[in-house]
Amino acid sequence: MSNTVSHDQNFKNLILDYPSDSLAFFAPEEAPGPDDQVSIVPVRQEQLKERLGNRFRELDVPLLVEWADGRREAVLFVLEEESDARRFSLHRLAHYCLDLAELFETDRVVPVAVFLRKAETAPASLTLGTGRSHYLTFNTLACKLREIPAERWLGSNNLVARLNLPNMQSPPNRKVEVYAEAISGLLTLERDSDKRAKYIEFIDIYAGLTDNEYRRYRQQYREDSSTMAGIISRAREEGVQQGIEQGITQGIEQGMTQGIEQGMRQGRVEGERALLERQLRRRFGLLSPEVAEKLGGAAAADLETWAENVLDASTIDDVFASRH
Repeated sequence: MSNTVSHDQNFKNLILDYPSDSLAFFAPEEAPGPDDQVSIVPVRQEQLKERLGNRFRELDVPLLVEWADGRREAVLFVLEEESDARRFSLHRLAHYCLDLAELFETDRVVPVAVFLRKAETAPASLTLGTGRSHYLTFNTLACKLREIPAERWLGSNNLVARLNLPNMQSPPNRKVEVYAEAISGLLTLERDSDKRAKYIEFIDIYAGLTDNEYRRYRQQYREDSSTMAGIISRAREEGVQQGIEQGITQGIEQGMTQGIEQGMRQGRVEGERALLERQLRRRFGLLSPEVAEKLGGAAAADLETWAENVLDASTIDDVFASRH
């Protein structure tokens, strides 16, 4: 059972999968232009750990942008996502950027802070000095998603923007429309089936639609809804099959028929567990550590019972309630 995915990990995956669109959306002031020939390379976390040692601070994703014709020097973008602006530390981000600047022997570093929730109190700059003089000034580019009107990005060809539509500002009565625009953008701009399944879940987590809103979506956007259901169904089948195949491989390595059978059973359990986890995240959003622990230690019979309960549950507690 995998650990519950955090907001940090969600956005880290997003930036790694779509670095060009991420820079264009999160840092438009400094991002390469549409006609620039550039390579965007994520800086490996392992490399940073090895070279920075105890000074290493794993935030989100440093991206190195290099121009193919050499007309401009490389730029290092340091993107950090923060779901709670109160925890955001300019000192920590400044320290990290200085470490990276020294490591890569460059002063061309762009710090980018992506705020998922409201961020009125988030500091934009840091100044060290006295009443006589300022000796160090540090500014960030801030992308405050909740302050961006979703309407501005409807129909955009930037996939990162489309996926983040549910995180932007929009009237409650347009929630289904915004969700539909995010799904439509994913289906239009992404052809890879695995990434489609992955980012349908991303959209679901942040849209937080109610059952009634899901029903409205399915009624009003039948074609996209049907396509999405097919993608999710295939992803589930592949997850279960992958679990079975892993179990068979483990059994073969043990060299026993009993081991193969046991591996197949375990594979089915892991597949059912992954399916239930996905259903719960789709209905109720990110899962708490307590729920993740409960799923991780569950037997096959419990998983089957809980999967049936999901259909009628109003809250996540209803899923695990005993029914006599």
